[in-house]
Amino acid sequence: MSNGSSTTTPVSLSHASAQHAAVTRKKVKIQRFKKKDLIHLFRGLASMLKAQINTSDALKYYGHGLPNKAMASTLEQIRFDTESGMSIHEAFRRTGRFDDMTIGLIQAGGDSGQLNRAFRELADRLKADLYFRKQIRKAVLLPGIVIAVLIGAFIVSQVKIVPQVEGMLEQVRQKPDGLTAIAFKVSHATRVLWPFVVLGVMVMGALIWRSEGVRNTITSIAMSKWRLLSQLVMSLRQMTFLSTMELLYSNGINLSKSMRVAANSVKTTPLYPEIRHAADQYEHSGVPLSLAFSKFTSVDEQVVHMMSIGERSASIDNQLKMLADMYEEEAENYMNDFTQVLNFLVLLMAVSLIAAVFIGTFLPIFLMGPKMMQSGI
Repeated sequence: MSNGSSTTTPVSLSHASAQHAAVTRKKVKIQRFKKKDLIHLFRGLASMLKAQINTSDALKYYGHGLPNKAMASTLEQIRFDTESGMSIHEAFRRTGRFDDMTIGLIQAGGDSGQLNRAFRELADRLKADLYFRKQIRKAVLLPGIVIAVLIGAFIVSQVKIVPQVEGMLEQVRQKPDGLTAIAFKVSHATRVLWPFVVLGVMVMGALIWRSEGVRNTITSIAMSKWRLLSQLVMSLRQMTFLSTMELLYSNGINLSKSMRVAANSVKTTPLYPEIRHAADQYEHSGVPLSLAFSKFTSVDEQVVHMMSIGERSASIDNQLKMLADMYEEEAENYMNDFTQVLNFLVLLMAVSLIAAVFIGTFLPIFLMGPKMMQSGI
């Protein structure tokens, strides 16, 4: 009995330890690197590979002395895996810190012997994406802060200042009339409703922040009502997808796989399932690429037309490049127009809120001033 228990106990402990380690790995969420850090990484690797430095040494040189210790450790793990015989893209995938689009392009570069070009194009792709994200934040963040501050000022005036004015009139036994009565009624309603409105805005903000479905629904509704916003969003989505697909296809990945991997660049949008379905139809049903785009996605007719030309002339890579450049230019133009319109709307709303604060706070004083003076006499 003692021999049996001594034999099974280490095994059971080992099994329990393995299960615990597996659970621990699942609980630990691996964070991906910032895009700015990835741009520097891919540029550095591309320049060293172009200078005929082998991949292992390039990873070692870039990671040596790197301030970002997590990235340095990741690069060391990738170098160890590649020296052990693992392919470069599988070594990157194993870290869990890189998305499918990045892995797909690294695989394409490795298979075609143009890994330096793959890293360079990844850096350029991330730089463009980072630029447009900054533009969107710049267009939305500052106006949002201005509107929030002005709404806060309006609430304070209606909850704190207007009731004091109303109390002064009650002390001199003057009854509000006309615009003064309306202003006081607005103040009464604001005092009752503002906590619920603010709580509702906070809940909605949390839902938008946390729920991809809510974001897509709100974006779809806004796009259906505002043509400029629809053009901007679709240009950004199509530029992102087409440029990624061109990078993959020009580096030796077949069309269907290029579509599937490139779809990951718009994974949080309704375009993602459409492109995946179109790729399946193109690969398994034998439909032409242009027809797959036309029937199963919501891309512009221009994309379908140029894909048809690319199929007939065997120049799909050139057409993808042309379309990506075209939508990048369009996105910049739409972004400028969107920013100007948004600035005008913010100015209009700011003037309206300032006017509301002024009317609600000072107009009753101006209108009731003579009556207060008469009552004092």
